[in-house]
Amino acid sequence: MRMPSMTPQRGVSLIEVLIAMVILAIGLLGLVGLQGRIQVMQMESYQRAQALILLHDMASRIALNRNNAASYVTANPLGAGMVCPVANASRVDADLRDWCVALQGAAETSGGNNVGAMVGGRGCVQSLGAGNEYLVTVAWQGLGPVSAPPAGVTCGQNLYNGAAGTPCVNDLCRRVVTTIVRIATLT
Repeated sequence: MRMPSMTPQRGVSLIEVLIAMVILAIGLLGLVGLQGRIQVMQMESYQRAQALILLHDMASRIALNRNNAASYVTANPLGAGMVCPVANASRVDADLRDWCVALQGAAETSGGNNVGAMVGGRGCVQSLGAGNEYLVTVAWQGLGPVSAPPAGVTCGQNLYNGAAGTPCVNDLCRRVVTTIVRIATLT
């Protein structure tokens, strides 16, 4: 009986090449998915940063005009889809108009359109009733559903729901940031 000759293997078999290509393809698809998720997170982060800038802007305006702080309370949200107040002679009117225009994205334009703020940015100032305390809120449209903001934060409530069957229902796509402005009584 003859023994088969033991010749050393030369080259790579086609099966090994195919397996390597499948593993590489799966890895590349994972990277593509990761890149897409990174883009969404970057936009969410940008919107949150813009919201915080606008939130602190209004809080500072209220604190600087402390004698007229109660005049900053808004009955309806200012910003996206709203007609901004006219800046009359008072400092409060000018501040509310500037904030409304900034919420609509007037800080940056592209092709004549405002693109500088959050998607659907809206702002509210509410009196907390306990002395001179005011809740300043900025709300905007998130890119995907998460958890709804706390029940006590009503700025923009139910304004960011999508059509039936979309994931943006029950305020799951509404994002908010808030701060409390306390005005001390100086004697």
